[in-house]
Amino acid sequence: MSSDPFDPAGWDDPPAPQAGNETTTASAPPVPNAPPPYLDGLNPEQRAAVEATEGPVLVLAGAGTGKTRVLTTRIAHLLYMGRAWPGQILAVTFTNKAAREMQQRVAALIGGVAEGMSWLGTFHSVAARILRRHAELVGLQPNFTILDTDDQIRLLKQLIQAEGLDEKRFPARLLASLIDRWKNRALTPERLGADDDASYADGRGKALYTLYQERLKTLNAADFGDLLLHVITIFQKHPDVLETWQRRFKYILVDEYQDTNVAQYLWLRLLAQKWRNLCCVGDDDQSIYGWRGAEVGNILKFEQDFPGAAVIRLERNYRSTGHILAAASGLIAANEGRLGKTLWTEDDLGERVRVIGYWDGEEEARSTADLIEGMRGHGRRLSEMAILVRAGHQTRAFEERFVAIGLPYRVIGGPRFYERLEIRDAMAYFRVLVQPDDDLAFERIVNVPKRGLGDATVQQLHVLARARNISLHHAAGLIVETDELKPRARNSLRDLMEGFARWRSLGRELPHTELAEIVLDESGYTSMWQADKSAEAPGRLDNLKELIDALAGFESLPAFLDHVALVMEIERGAEDQDMVTLMTLHGAKGLEFPVVFLPGWEEGLFPSQRSLDESGLAGLEEERRLGYVGITRARETAVISHAANRRVYNQWQSALPSRFIDELPADHVESEARPGLWGGSGSGYNAAGGGFGSQLRDNDLFGDRGVSPGFQRAAQAKPTRKLDLAVERMIVTDNTGDDFAPGQRVHHQKFGHGRVTHIDGNKLDIQFDTAGAKKVIASFVTKA
Repeated sequence: MSSDPFDPAGWDDPPAPQAGNETTTASAPPVPNAPPPYLDGLNPEQRAAVEATEGPVLVLAGAGTGKTRVLTTRIAHLLYMGRAWPGQILAVTFTNKAAREMQQRVAALIGGVAEGMSWLGTFHSVAARILRRHAELVGLQPNFTILDTDDQIRLLKQLIQAEGLDEKRFPARLLASLIDRWKNRALTPERLGADDDASYADGRGKALYTLYQERLKTLNAADFGDLLLHVITIFQKHPDVLETWQRRFKYILVDEYQDTNVAQYLWLRLLAQKWRNLCCVGDDDQSIYGWRGAEVGNILKFEQDFPGAAVIRLERNYRSTGHILAAASGLIAANEGRLGKTLWTEDDLGERVRVIGYWDGEEEARSTADLIEGMRGHGRRLSEMAILVRAGHQTRAFEERFVAIGLPYRVIGGPRFYERLEIRDAMAYFRVLVQPDDDLAFERIVNVPKRGLGDATVQQLHVLARARNISLHHAAGLIVETDELKPRARNSLRDLMEGFARWRSLGRELPHTELAEIVLDESGYTSMWQADKSAEAPGRLDNLKELIDALAGFESLPAFLDHVALVMEIERGAEDQDMVTLMTLHGAKGLEFPVVFLPGWEEGLFPSQRSLDESGLAGLEEERRLGYVGITRARETAVISHAANRRVYNQWQSALPSRFIDELPADHVESEARPGLWGGSGSGYNAAGGGFGSQLRDNDLFGDRGVSPGFQRAAQAKPTRKLDLAVERMIVTDNTGDDFAPGQRVHHQKFGHGRVTHIDGNKLDIQFDTAGAKKVIASFVTKA
C-alpha cells in the first residue's frame, strides 16, 4: 500500500493478490452462497435495475417510484455479490444530504462494509479529491484553497478595476456568473467562442477569464467550477492518469442524472470508458434546472452515447393516487423532448385534481386559507399541507392572509417575504422617509446602492451625531455643508439628502404607492438589481413589484410600516407550531405532502413569460416539467388555482389561465370557476373538461381567442371590489387584429390613446401617449 496520502493506489485497496490467483482475488471479494435478502419486496422493474450490473444502464425513475431504494440496493448488490470492493464503486449525487442518505441506506442493507465506500459523495467532493492528487498538472499545489462565492467576486472586482473597467457598468457578479456558466460547459478560456467573449465588457470576457484563471494559480486556489474543469483537463491531456482512475472505478452510479451539466457529463464519460459499467438513475420529466446549467439532453441521448445500453423504466408509483398520477402524466405528455413513461399505481383513484378559478390573487389567498382551515377542522395537520409557487413573490399574499387569521406557516428555501434582503432595504428607505431619525434604517441604506460612502464616512456621521446628540440623518444634513468629507463622498451624501427632501415634498401630492416607486427608482435601488445579472436578480425585482402592490392595500406609508412591524412580531412567535409549508416548485423537488396547493397557474406567471422569452420551446417544456413536478408532490389531494386579475405595480392586469390547465386530462380533473369569469356562452372555458379545448396548444401566448366577454360580466358582479377604474369600466369588443392598421390612432380604456406600431394576429403593439409601448389584445382596443 502506498504511503502517499494523495496516491489513489493507497485508498480502499482490495487485498494484495496471491500467487497464481492474480485475476480473481484482487478483482472482487468472494461471492456469498446465501440468497440476498434485500431483493425481497422489489417489484420486477426495480429488481431488473438492481441485477443489471454489467454494461451501461439507464434507469428512468418516475416520481415516487423508489429511485433511491433502487440506487442503494444496487450498490448493496454489487458488494454482496462480490462484484467489487467498496473502493471500486464510485457513486455521485448532487448534495451532501443525498450522499449521507445513500450511505446510511447501504449500511442498513448489508452492514458496516458500506463504511469503506469513500467514493460515495457529491460531484464536487469527489472531483476535489482527485484534483488534489494531480494538482501540479494544472499549476496548483495539493493543498490548494477552494474559494467561496464572496472570495471569487472580490478577486474579480480587483481584476476589473486593474483593467480600468467601470465595475458599475460591468459588475463582478455578472462576470462570476458567466465564468460559472462557461465552466459548467467545460469551456476553458482558450475554448471560448466569439459570442461568449462578446457577452461581457464589449469583448473583454475571454481576457478577464484568462487573467482570473492565472490569478487563481498564483493564489494556489480554485473555485467550485474548477474542481471538475481541472480534472477534465488532466484526464484529456494525461491519458496515463485517466487510465489509473478508470481502472479503479469498476462501477459508477449517478443519481439525478437529468440534472447534470456538460462538465459533469464529460467527467463521467471519461471515467466510464474502460469498464462501461455506468448506471445513471434519473427522470427526464423532472429536469427543471436548465437555468443553472443542467442539460436534459444528457439523459435523452444516453443510448446514443453508450451503445447497447439497457433502459429500464420505473413507472409504478408508491406515493400518489391514480387521479393525481393520470393528471400529471397527461400534462407531461405534451412535451416532445422526453423518452416517455406513464406513471401508474395499484392504489385507489382517490380525489380528482381540483382546478379553481378566482377573481384575483387576494381571493385566491383567502379561499386557499379557508380550504386549509376546513381540512384542519377535519383532522388534517398543517404540516401535511404545502403551497408550491412558481415565483417567490407569490408567497406575499398567502403570508398576509395567514397572519391575519393566525394560521402558522413556514417559508422553506428562503426567508419570509418581509425578511428578504431587497424588501428590508426598500422598507429601510420608506422608514427613513417617514421617520428621518431612524438611525438603523438610515445606516442600512446610506451606501445601498454603492455611493462611495464607506465605513469611514459612516463613522464620521456617528461621531458628529453623538457629539450633537442628534440622529445620523440630521448629522448627514450638517456634514454635507462642510469640508470634513472628501468631495466625492460629500457630493454623494448631499445627493441622497436632497433626494429624501424631494421625496418628502412629493409625498404631500402623490399617492403613497407612486411615491414608493419613485423612491426606489431615483435612489438607484431598482437599477442596481436591473444591472445585476445573477440568477437571483429577476426574482428580487419581482419581489419589489409585489411590495408596491402590497402598499396599495393601505391608506398611507406609515400605516403600511406599522402593519409590517406587527406582522414580523407575530411571525416570530410561531416558530415551533404545526405549520403550513410555503415554497417554490423548484425547492419542492424530492419532497411530498398529502395535500398540495398550486396557485398562480396563469399565462405569463406559469409558464413564466421570462422563460418563454429567453428559451422559447425549450423553456416552455422545462416549465411544463416544473408543473409535472408540482402535481406529483401530492399524495392525496392536489388543488390548482388561477386568478382572472393580478395587481402589478398597483395596476390591475387581466390574466388568462395557463395553457397547462388545458393539457390536464378531463377525466381526472374537477374544474370550477367563479360565476362570470370564464364560464358562459362563447367564453371558450370548458368547466367540465378542465380547459380551453385546443385553443392554447400552439406556442402563441393567447391563442386566437382573445378575452372572454365574461370578463366584463365579472367586473359588474363585483361592484365592491377596490379596482382600478379603468379595469372596472373596461369594454371588451369583438375587434381582431384585422380591424387595425399600423399607424392608426386607437384608444385603450386603461392606457389611453396611442398609435399602432405592429400587428401580430390578435395582439397589437401600441405606443401610448402616456403609458409608453405596450402589447395588448385587440379586443380591448377601439379606434380613436
